Amino acid sequence: MKRMVSLFSSLALTTGVLAGCGPDGETTKTNPNEGNKQTETSENSMPPKPDKLVVWEDVKRGVALEPAIKAFEEKYGIKVEYKEVEMATKQREQLRLDGPAGTGPDVITVPHDQIGQLVTEGLIREINVDPSVLDQFTESSIQAETYKGKLYGLPKAVETPVLIYNKKLMDKAPETMDELYQFAKGFTKGDKYGFLALWDNFYFAHGVIAGMGGYVFKEDNGTLDPKNLGLNNDGAVKGAEYIQKWYKELFPKGIIGENGGSTMDGLFNEGKVASVMNGPWAFQGMRDAGIEIGVAPMPTLPNGEHMKTLMGVKGWHVSAFSKNPEWATKLIEFLTNEESAKKRFELTKEIPPVKALVDDPLIAEDEGAKAVAIQSQYAVPMPNIPEMSEVWGPMATALQLVANQKIKPKKALDEAMKTIQTNIETNHSGE
Repeated sequence: MKRMVSLFSSLALTTGVLAGCGPDGETTKTNPNEGNKQTETSENSMPPKPDKLVVWEDVKRGVALEPAIKAFEEKYGIKVEYKEVEMATKQREQLRLDGPAGTGPDVITVPHDQIGQLVTEGLIREINVDPSVLDQFTESSIQAETYKGKLYGLPKAVETPVLIYNKKLMDKAPETMDELYQFAKGFTKGDKYGFLALWDNFYFAHGVIAGMGGYVFKEDNGTLDPKNLGLNNDGAVKGAEYIQKWYKELFPKGIIGENGGSTMDGLFNEGKVASVMNGPWAFQGMRDAGIEIGVAPMPTLPNGEHMKTLMGVKGWHVSAFSKNPEWATKLIEFLTNEESAKKRFELTKEIPPVKALVDDPLIAEDEGAKAVAIQSQYAVPMPNIPEMSEVWGPMATALQLVANQKIKPKKALDEAMKTIQTNIETNHSGE
């Protein structure tokens, strides 16, 4: 138990893991919005109460909102309605239409890497909260919700890929990728596989490429430089070569491309795969399939370094079209406080970045939460600047060529870099 507490505490205190922009994370009595000191807004100084606030929640997550909504309604007498809208793309797309029409929500939830684009499009607004509110969260999660020195949301959950294994097929998780490779080489036969990963998808491949020395945007004193990319440097090439080795020797062709994820999930849930690289969102489906899973941090790479997986932070944000932004901000404080975060974990298993919960037995003794916490110490939060949108497509093309062994990794990455740089110059020169 002491070890678990230590691991979670180190996650809470970890600094500098964000390769993005934002405040220095010190728990002082100032708001992260530069030069703007804040004090708690009393109810008396708030604008008149609205009759209703509307929240867009992710699909199949609404049940986790209900306790916080009830507490908010009882305290302030404001009715709160929620609607489930797919988080990754639909909320942003729908807000573009519903916001200007006056039919949109007051609060939305999106992955933190969309913040830069949402701000650029004028879809979400800066929020101001008391320092005591910010002090509840891990520093990296607050940094992830920050763009160009301004706070645009509060975090509700963190996630990063980990190693998930079938305990009937693998006794314990290997500590190194060399060990995992040897296990997979002996186990893989016919339709049985020792290890699978969606490394033709840059979200997952980043762990290998960055762990070998590549990077997306160079970080300089808390700011990302979109003109300095490291996706075809020597480390990135070594990472791509390592990825190609697995596809050439041990991975099936069926996990390449658009249907790769569902194919991999199906094989694992059928008991044909000993281990996979996947995120905490996959835990429940595996358990529902009757698989007794074990979860561990990703094994270290052949160079001795940890995989630098991408970390995602899901947060609550105030719509720029809300007519009641102060009350919407007050609502997201309720949605992310300690009590609400703990209840959300109970109901959804989404891991909250709330420091007071790091030693709570409910979370600290959960194998999956523990693994995510450990891996998060080595993870790099996804860049939240708009230029990141130009990275995914070209890198997917390059990695699929690498996975299909149709091109040498160096050439594939060089071509991806040219495309990314051209698209950034064309589409983001005025930002």
